[in-house]
Amino acid sequence: MKMLTSVMEQVIKRNPNEPEFHQAVKEVLESLEVVAQKNPQWVKEGIFDRIVEPERQIIFRVPWVDDNGDVQVNRGFRVQFNSSIGPYKGGLRFHPSVNVGIIKFLGFEQIFKNSLTGLPLGGGKGGSDFDPKGKSDGEIMRFCQSFMSELYRHIGESTDVPAGDIGVGGREIGYMYGMYRKIRNEFTGILTGKGLTWGGSLVRTEATGYGVCYFMDEAMKSIKGKSFDGATVVVSGSGNVAIYATEKVHQLGGKVVALSDSSGYIHDAEGIKLDTVKKIKEIERKRISEYVKYHPNATYTEGCNGIWSIKCDVALPCATQNELNGEAAKMLVDNGCYGVGEGANMPSTPEAVEIFIKNGVVFGPGKAANAGGVATSGLEMCQNSMRYSWSFEEVDAKLKDIMVNIYKSASEAAKEYGQENNLVIGANVAGFLKVATAMSAQGV
Repeated sequence: MKMLTSVMEQVIKRNPNEPEFHQAVKEVLESLEVVAQKNPQWVKEGIFDRIVEPERQIIFRVPWVDDNGDVQVNRGFRVQFNSSIGPYKGGLRFHPSVNVGIIKFLGFEQIFKNSLTGLPLGGGKGGSDFDPKGKSDGEIMRFCQSFMSELYRHIGESTDVPAGDIGVGGREIGYMYGMYRKIRNEFTGILTGKGLTWGGSLVRTEATGYGVCYFMDEAMKSIKGKSFDGATVVVSGSGNVAIYATEKVHQLGGKVVALSDSSGYIHDAEGIKLDTVKKIKEIERKRISEYVKYHPNATYTEGCNGIWSIKCDVALPCATQNELNGEAAKMLVDNGCYGVGEGANMPSTPEAVEIFIKNGVVFGPGKAANAGGVATSGLEMCQNSMRYSWSFEEVDAKLKDIMVNIYKSASEAAKEYGQENNLVIGANVAGFLKVATAMSAQGV
């Protein structure tokens, strides 16, 4: 990072104790060194210095009353990172691990992910350290209403359009949208992931999981002449992304044999029965360990890391950041895995990524491979603007086109900068070029 070393040093100095943010910025800057050398005017214009600094960081108090009548206090965040190509767009995460560093890492990644979709969307992210697990619907409603009573001041359909993320599904989006509508007295496309009867889009629920499969299928065909057809696949997680990645793998002719949650993982050599998983996770909201009660031939193992020891052709990490380390990556490579697609945000550590690339594994980085969610959010915004809804097939076809084009953009950028088939560098470069061009044109 010869030309960009000072940028990284400044990031660490200004943002101490934020390792996830440092990791995300370092990975991007390493990819962009070749761009800086080719475009020294952007260094002089401070494009690299500006793109690592959020345009706005908002932190606020979220007081709410639990079912016992006691007042609880959480912290809310919204980081509006870059709006040079469109309104800020990015999810809201409700999880105890949330802090400003996590939100900045996610928001920074979102800049490039949104750019790659080809849609006019800037990058942002938000959330709270609130934990929805074990809370009643009433408690979640009161929290969401309090959260939105502050957030509404900072968002708008042409300013910032949040979506869901970990801990924020249709229920939470509904409560927040209802509060926004009451406060503002307007019905707009201010949140995405809405219910189908009040402005939502078909395929939005499935989008991230479907998208990672569309991306990886195209990448594996182009690079190795392989596909999901007949492949054995391991998917980490059992939330929205993992469930619908599993569904699409099955539709494409593959077989998913493992899923996990924060407690442990299940292994079903005969193939995961998705109806059972949907019942457990989407209806009953229970742990993945319940699966073995319905399918006694399957096994459940405490702890998550062991899932990567299961022999597979393709791995799709769809749980959370840094879940797949170097040791796990070696196990996958040794077992003949030829494709890894990130369904989560930065689930592979830098060491794991290096191992995959060094060993010729087709590696789809999160900012490219899991862009299906925000792509379909963008399509939901389009439908809201038109007061019109497309069919499932129409949205799904548009999603597939976007994911195939993301692969092509990343592949072409990697080749242009002398790193053929390195989709990490390709995705970073392709996403950056569009944003940097806009920033340069708009002045300081």
